[in-house]
Amino acid sequence: MQARYAGYIYAATIAALIGGTSATFAQDKTFELKLSHWVPPSHPLQKALEEWGASVEKDSGGTIKSKVFPAQQLGKAFDHYDMARDGIADLTYINPGYQPGRVPIIGAGELPFLMSTAKGGSQAIDAWYRKYAAAEMKDVKFCLAFVHDPGTFHSKLKKIMVPADIKGMKIRPAHATMATLVTQLGGTNVQSSAPEVRDILDKGVADSVTFPWGSIPLFGIDKVTKYHMDVPLYVTTFAFVFNKDKYNQMSAAQKKVIDNHCTNEWALKVASPWADFEHNGIAKLKDAGHDVYEISPAQLAEWKKAAEPLQKSWADNVKKAGGNPDIVMKELKAELAKYKAAY
Repeated sequence: MQARYAGYIYAATIAALIGGTSATFAQDKTFELKLSHWVPPSHPLQKALEEWGASVEKDSGGTIKSKVFPAQQLGKAFDHYDMARDGIADLTYINPGYQPGRVPIIGAGELPFLMSTAKGGSQAIDAWYRKYAAAEMKDVKFCLAFVHDPGTFHSKLKKIMVPADIKGMKIRPAHATMATLVTQLGGTNVQSSAPEVRDILDKGVADSVTFPWGSIPLFGIDKVTKYHMDVPLYVTTFAFVFNKDKYNQMSAAQKKVIDNHCTNEWALKVASPWADFEHNGIAKLKDAGHDVYEISPAQLAEWKKAAEPLQKSWADNVKKAGGNPDIVMKELKAELAKYKAAY
């Protein structure tokens, strides 16, 4: 009898909790969110956004639903920050480096030879940037930040061994920082979004690209490249940003659900599958017969030396925006050390 009574109490408690959750959102308006990104639906980011949306729907008692729009369906890759600002989409995936100078502080994450891993690096950059996001990305509600696994040079015609090899080459850079490096080394930048890279390499508009490994076959770039420098050269910073007006229309309970999905834990959830996917691309290219080559310690030292002016350029941009680059960088390096992600 006592066991049966305990069972009734347990069942009643669960029912009350479920009913309480439903009651919390019973009077709330239902929202249909548009989540937008610009990579193919086969990319790990698609699943990450779907899981983010499903978790939000569950925790909001079904009052915040969502649909993911991949592959630039709602707008070009370069426009995704403004799309969130203007309400064309409600949550967007952005590459801050696509708009040089607009958000200079987060650009610290793009500096070469800074991060060794994407998982710890994502937690570090997310934790570090939260202090600055509200001011630097004031047009939107910052949700979370993350990085991809370190990328490198992938070339069509020749191996890139030392910085001098860049002179005279046409290179599609991953972001503004890599574009500055190319310019400093005597190369020419060819701007394009990730989905357009294969085409510009195929047509000879570009000779090389800086890209993470797994995305080379995903975007078909393996069909137009042969040589791959096996060095963790750089990462690209990304963020999820939310439309402020849509967020402000929500009830306090609904806002809390969104806030609970814009955390450091969710930054790691988003980054982890993508990190594994990119890292596994090294073996895939080797197995496909591509020339994946290493460089010597002396050549690596040349690259590090060549990259040193980039930190000054970044620091100058931060100063122009009213920040203190020494403090900002010290804080970032502390987070990288905390999450064991320093180069």
